[in-house]
Amino acid sequence: MKKSLAKIPSLKKIWRIWLGSQSPRRPILRWSSTDKLGLLMVCLLVAIFSSYKLLAVPDLKPGDIAPFNEIAPKDAKVVDTQALKEKRQGLKENFIQIIDKQETENLEKTVAEEIKLLTNLKNTRVEEGIKKITLTNLEKNWIENISETDWQLWKEEIKKASKKMLSQGLINNLAFDQLNEAASLQLIDLGEEESPERSLGKKILSTSFYKKNNLKIDPVRTTQLWEDLINKEDINTIKVKKGSLITKKGQSISSQEFDVLEHFNKVSRSPRPASWLIYFTKALGSCGILLMIMRREKPRLQARQALLSLTLLLVVQLTKDWLGPLATPLQLILPPTLLLSQGIGTTSSLAWIASASLIWPSSLNGLDEIRLIIAFIAGSLIAFLGRRMRSRAQVLQIAVFIPFGALLAQGFIFNQIIKADNINFNNLSFDPNSLFNETIIISLMLMITILIIPILENTFGLLTKARLMELADQERPLLRRLSREAPGTFEHTLTILSLAEEGARVIGADIDLIRTGALYHDVGKLHAPNWFIENQQDGFNPHEEIKNPYKSADILQAHVDEGLKLARRYRLPSPIADFIPEHQGTLKMGYFLHKARESDPSASEKRFRYKGPIPRSKETGILMLADGCEAALRSMESSSSDFEACKTVRKIIQSRQLDGQLKESSLTRAEIELVLRAFVSVWRRMRHRRLKYPSFNQR
Repeated sequence: MKKSLAKIPSLKKIWRIWLGSQSPRRPILRWSSTDKLGLLMVCLLVAIFSSYKLLAVPDLKPGDIAPFNEIAPKDAKVVDTQALKEKRQGLKENFIQIIDKQETENLEKTVAEEIKLLTNLKNTRVEEGIKKITLTNLEKNWIENISETDWQLWKEEIKKASKKMLSQGLINNLAFDQLNEAASLQLIDLGEEESPERSLGKKILSTSFYKKNNLKIDPVRTTQLWEDLINKEDINTIKVKKGSLITKKGQSISSQEFDVLEHFNKVSRSPRPASWLIYFTKALGSCGILLMIMRREKPRLQARQALLSLTLLLVVQLTKDWLGPLATPLQLILPPTLLLSQGIGTTSSLAWIASASLIWPSSLNGLDEIRLIIAFIAGSLIAFLGRRMRSRAQVLQIAVFIPFGALLAQGFIFNQIIKADNINFNNLSFDPNSLFNETIIISLMLMITILIIPILENTFGLLTKARLMELADQERPLLRRLSREAPGTFEHTLTILSLAEEGARVIGADIDLIRTGALYHDVGKLHAPNWFIENQQDGFNPHEEIKNPYKSADILQAHVDEGLKLARRYRLPSPIADFIPEHQGTLKMGYFLHKARESDPSASEKRFRYKGPIPRSKETGILMLADGCEAALRSMESSSSDFEACKTVRKIIQSRQLDGQLKESSLTRAEIELVLRAFVSVWRRMRHRRLKYPSFNQR
């Protein structure tokens, strides 16, 4: 029996296995075909701009950093192309012109047309037809009285004179009186200068040739002229001796050094398809791996956030290609890292640094290697610290201390290690002032990044710690309105916040996110506060008045729908708005379902469930559990034991689990157990009562 060959999985299957290998699994936000196409196009652009020089562009050019020390293999005299170019520029006013045959024929036709006009009017009233040429009375009489034979001879003489003038060349800036005089000299055989036949012929030629040009530049002869003129002045040459140093590794290549390298065939101009394919594939693969890591860290990653990270990679490639040696890794890597660490996450920003470093678009030398390593380390520090900074003032400290730390690291390495160990690039020098200036520039760039982060937050759906802290300010209009119009709901919110925050803390979830989400999760109750028990006074319950469980269920669902409307109106970020529907998930409205089935046993359970979706993150899952446990814990007697509290909380949590509400929240059993114990510890604080001090009668 033949064994079947192992089937190689497709890229799509590998992608799904990668994303589905999370433990526990988390729901993934699906991207549209348009989003995928846009991301693919940006990935291709990154790969193209990273590798295109390997196809048609010389691997070196003046101004590049020399990647090696090059020694002259023999004596040589090399033409200085820069000096030659400057000489050619100065000779541009010297050129050789030749007769333009096409323009000459056109001018001859013009003369012939003028003569033809006179011929047609010879036996008529000439003043009616001639407008370009002003005729004297003597010329009019001559035209009317000349014989046909003499007329033909006169025409031939005019044509012959025009050919002579055209063969000598016409220029369009010749003065009319000079042109008139030249025409008159060509017609000298026609008689005296004032004779009508000569004056009329002069007028025809002058008016036909005025402001006309029948010359054009001959590029071949002009080039030869330039070469002859240059050779007379001697071509500047660069004298090279065998064994002399042409380029020094790490230093900028001058125009003269480039000429010498090219003379010795050290500059590759031929396409390198194999190297291009390798580099292109590496760049494209880096983009793909970056997206995979970002999706794995943040399954709910939006396509526009992925587009932001890829666009930043593309900007780095374009800037490095444009500025060349002026752009350093620190300048180009640190600002995007700060932006991504603040807005998306530490893992994503670390993956971005790795991708940017892997496809850094230049031939690295010792100096660049050190700077790239320092940039990678500094960027990693920003990635770790940036997500943990909870205010813009703390982020500002990063913008100051990290660049100066990189400055000290570069100074220490360049001054101590390179010179002390005498490694290959020990001759590289650096200017402390330039490093200090670079540090100031990097700090300014990071500060500018901090300033534009609030703009990019809305554009790309980023959610920074600073933004969460701002939204959690209870003086914000929506929260002030909630505390004023629905005080019971606001008190309920603060209690849930305490439970959820402690639950998030014990399992390492995002505390700032769950705190802010908890504050806004019930803002939808503002549309009808009195319909919710925590806001009811004097025992009045409007649900008992209407006695319609279906309408009551609609009112409960409305607090979710209205909450989402308020979230859009107040421009709450989508991760905060997600708490509004997900904290209820698709839970049953058990009380009203029971009431409905008292009158109609066939009442549909689906009609009395929230529309969802169920929690899709740990934070929204914890909030659902806190929302369910809050009322039960508050109603327990202060004398109740921790065991009883645990039993109550466990029962509520298990009901949510059995109902399938937590299956997409990515909460593990161990984490749920920790959350349970955290809820009980908060309840223990809640049940604490102030000791009653004895009163003393004072006399």
